[in-house]
Amino acid sequence: MKLCVLLVLGTLVALTDGMPPISRDLNTHCRCVQVESRIIPPENLKSIKLLPEGPNCAQTEVIAGLVSGERVCLNPGSAWVKKLVQFVLERQTQKQATPPKKKA
Repeated sequence: MKLCVLLVLGTLVALTDGMPPISRDLNTHCRCVQVESRIIPPENLKSIKLLPEGPNCAQTEVIAGLVSGERVCLNPGSAWVKKLVQFVLERQTQKQATPPKKKA
């Protein structure tokens, strides 16, 4: 009898441990747990990574790579971050629209 109870409990633990959360509001796939709103000087920025909202994360994420090697999640609702994202997207579309120069 004890063996049967242990077997059932072990099976339940194994099944529930691998199950996704029941609540759809609980999202463990976002990369940014905390976001920064402070302005980062342009000379300290090395890269900007924009992760749009999708099935893995309900909000847009903006991750800044700093010259120091640190990564910082920026608040996509901040006015300066919105301008930065718009600037990066405009430069990206300009690069795609400009045909490559031919070498002579």
